[in-house]
Amino acid sequence: MYTRESLVELIRQAKQERKLTWGEIAQHVGMPEIHCIAALLGQGTLQLHQAERVVDLLGLPAEAVQILTVPPYRGGVSMPPTDPVLYRLYEIIQVYGAAFKEIVHEKFGDGIMSAIDFEMHVEREPDPHGDRVRVIMSGKYLPYRTF
Repeated sequence: MYTRESLVELIRQAKQERKLTWGEIAQHVGMPEIHCIAALLGQGTLQLHQAERVVDLLGLPAEAVQILTVPPYRGGVSMPPTDPVLYRLYEIIQVYGAAFKEIVHEKFGDGIMSAIDFEMHVEREPDPHGDRVRVIMSGKYLPYRTF
């Protein structure tokens, strides 16, 4: 019997053994790269046909289909995160979070950006002084209810 955690390790091993990129897997599954990776790392749910494609592509056990289609417990990253890449995102929020909040409120009003109705793209941006990481986030604006 597999757990979501043990399945994540199988997915990582199969990806490496087959010399696939996350982008290639996402394209095969037919979904945006960031959402596909999040689901395969245990932070999202796949539709049945998507889970079947992953299992077929990576040669995973048949029971993986069921695990990949069940809603997971999301989150689980310790705060602050200790991984350097994740810590830098946390640092960005610490330094620029208040300014980001002010901009959202000034331009949209009292509300939030959805992390449910959300898209994110990560791109490499060539730069003569060292390549840059471009992160594009787009979340639906959700106004707070007024009384």
